Amino acid sequence: MTKALLAALIIAAIYYLFLKPRPKPRAPRMPQDEARAILGVSANADEEAIRSAHRRLVSAVHPDKGGSAELTRRINAARDTLLRRSA
Repeated sequence: MTKALLAALIIAAIYYLFLKPRPKPRAPRMPQDEARAILGVSANADEEAIRSAHRRLVSAVHPDKGGSAELTRRINAARDTLLRRSA
């Protein structure tokens, strides 16, 4: 095996093992009823009400302010679920 071929194989292996972009894992879908309950909005809430409730809750439970990362993740998932519906 020539040195050039060996170098090409090593570079390809490094790319596929370490540098190749990986798809982000998708978060499981949250039911809309659960999302509305988490954010505390009604079934006919508009986009602004959803965003306002999200901002209010995240500011209270954000990990930088001593809150929980899991709660912040669930609040973000609820917002994404409800905004996906309205889009």
